[in-house]
Parts: sequence; C-alpha cells; structure tokens
Amino acid sequence: MGFEVLGMAKTNKIGNKWNPIPYNSYICSMINRIATDRLKKLASSFKAVAVTGPRQSGKTTLVKAVFPDIPYYSLENPDNRLFSTEDPRGFLEQFPDGAILDEVQRSPMLFSYLQEVLDSKSKPGHFILTGSNNFLLNEQISQSLAGRVGYLNLLPFCLDEVSEYGLSYSENDYIINGFYPPVYDQKIDIQEWMPNYIRTYIERDVRQIKNVSDLLVFEKFMRLLAGRTGQELNYTSLSVEVGVDVKTIQSWISILATSFIVFLLPPFYKNYNKTIVKRPKLYFYDTAVASSLLGIHKKEHLQSHPLRGALFECLVVSEIIKQKLNNDIKHKLYFWRDKTGREIDLIVDKTSKIVPIEIKSGKTIQSEFFKSLRYLLKLSKEKHGKIIYAGDTGQKRTEGIDVISWKNLSGIFN
Repeated sequence: MGFEVLGMAKTNKIGNKWNPIPYNSYICSMINRIATDRLKKLASSFKAVAVTGPRQSGKTTLVKAVFPDIPYYSLENPDNRLFSTEDPRGFLEQFPDGAILDEVQRSPMLFSYLQEVLDSKSKPGHFILTGSNNFLLNEQISQSLAGRVGYLNLLPFCLDEVSEYGLSYSENDYIINGFYPPVYDQKIDIQEWMPNYIRTYIERDVRQIKNVSDLLVFEKFMRLLAGRTGQELNYTSLSVEVGVDVKTIQSWISILATSFIVFLLPPFYKNYNKTIVKRPKLYFYDTAVASSLLGIHKKEHLQSHPLRGALFECLVVSEIIKQKLNNDIKHKLYFWRDKTGREIDLIVDKTSKIVPIEIKSGKTIQSEFFKSLRYLLKLSKEKHGKIIYAGDTGQKRTEGIDVISWKNLSGIFN
C-alpha cells in the first residue's frame, strides 16, 4: 500500500482518466499495518480467521484491504443481524465461497452453525470474522470453533505505523492523543473524539457484554481505574470507592479486559528466595482513554501531572504488547516486585532466560535508573537488562544494560 502526506490530492487512474477517490475510503489504506503478514498467514492455515480488538482499531479496514474479493457483511446492520439470528443456516448459505462477517459477536447463534459449514469445507480462509470484543474467550464459542479458527488481536496503531504520517510528536503528544486510527486518518481533535468514544463504548459494548444497570457508576469506576494505571490492582479498595461488592468489581474488570480497554500484567512467579507480590498491575491498552478519563487534554496538564510517569509507562508497555501481538511473539510478559518495594516494570520471559526492563519517564539518564535493574540481574544471575526512557539517544553499557529511547522499541524482543 502506498503512502501520501495528509492533505495531498488523492486520485485513481481508470483507463486514461484520473478520478478522485473519496477521502475516507482512501485515507485508511495509506497505513500499512504490521499485522497484515500475520493475517495472511493465518488465512492460509485455518478455515476461519477471527480478528478481534477494540472498537475503531482498524479491523474492518485491514480485512477489507487484505481480502478485497470476499463479500463483506456487517452484523451491526439490523437487517443482517435479524436474518442471521432468525435463520442462521440460511444466512450462511449465502456465502458458498466465504465472507467477511464484521462484528460477529452481535449474533452469537451463528457460531454453532459456522462449525457445521467449516467442517464441510476444505480450503483455508473461508470466513474472516471480526469483533470488538474477544468473543473467543466465550467457552461455548471456543468449543464450537476449536481447531478451525486462527485469531489475531488487532490493537490501534503502533509507533512504527504512526510514523508514516511524518508527525513530530513527543511522548506527551502520544500519551494524550493515543493511537486510534480515526484520530490520525480523519484529523479529529482528541478532546472531541475520545469522550464520545468512551460514551459509545459504555452505552453499547458494556451493555452488550453484560447488562450493567447503572452506567454512571460504571463510568465512575473507569475513572478510578485510570487513576490506578501502572499500579497493582486492589479489588477491595476499588470496591469501597465505587460502592459495589468485590465480585462486581471483578466482573467489570473482566468486561474491560474482554473489550480491550485494559489489560492485567501478572507478577513474575519466580521469587529468588524473596517474598514477592501476587497482585497484577493494571494498564490501559491506549493512553488516550486513560488521559481522557483523568481529564488530561493538553500537554501543559500532563507535564506536571503526578501520573505522567505511570502514563509514560503505560505507553511503553502497550507498545511492547502491540509488537508481541503483531509479530506473533510467544515470550510472556510480567512485572516483578518484592515486599521491600524493589520493582522491575517489565520482565520478558524467554523460557531459557529473562530480560528485565525498567521504564523511566525522565529525559536525562540518571544513576538511579540502574539501581533496581542491577539488583535483579545480580539476584537472578542474568546477564542482560534494558532501560527504556523518554530521552532521544541510546547507550550500551559494559555491564550488560542497554539504554533505549522510547522512539526505538522495534527490536525490544531481540
């Protein structure tokens, strides 16, 4: 896919004549998503491919671009949804050569009938399924499609993808603006777009996953979570502040995780003869959601905000998770903290070894950056660690610690 600078004339040659391409249909094709190769690979191996991810992360644009010759049907459309619900077998018989079924979780009845159709087919890539929540976590659905479907979690843009726009953004710009494609494709002001995105998510997706009776309380819960970005998750404390029981808090966290709003980073299980914490840390998949919930709309607000460090950490961790998903990297991610307060922000577990990573929001390399990292390297007898910071230049230390700019994370798993 080609790339042109935003604002340039966009045309398409038909015969000998150049005709304008509608702005919105063209602009999204400009960014070449890193997950494209993995999607093609899955479609060549499995009878169906499920592309899941948060609303507005670019799923529909990606699957349409990769599979331009496959019929597309959206189950957000009431007529399509009614047909698929009342006559699922008849609905699927429309597609003898396969189809893209968008927002397929809107019609859960389809999955059992999909199993029957897929079992009768021999070619891979017959159906491409997309959804704005991880419907494959549903036990009934996963049993119906077990062994028949490969899946890809598509998150919003990563740094390498956004770099194609040629923006000279700082880390603070990205923390506030996040990485959702419409903000970049359509040049929408994040202050206008994100509150509406959150409202739509609560009113539509939350109700769809579970009928939460008081949406205002749920929104309050989300705002409290934003204030806990990068912290250990304490269900009891949240329960007291929100005014609901712990089981409800756990259920609501599950809703947010299933719909790719938050994720939980588990603690590293190996304690090296030290007492370690056992609660996970909470992060948002996109910092713009957390920033909006916190009322941070300008860089001036962020620069002096007490949660800037936590939001920068969230930016880096979510970027690393995007790399992991886009490139199908199997290494597991953890954090490590002992009861004395020593902490490593991220542990990459490569099975045969671990790579501890510290994340620092300062722009100047300081000696205190290395303290916890040196401690864990000595304790674990590992040879290498990394520091990711908000500065521009990197360093390779003789003690086996690499200092990396937040702008250069593409080889973090190497």
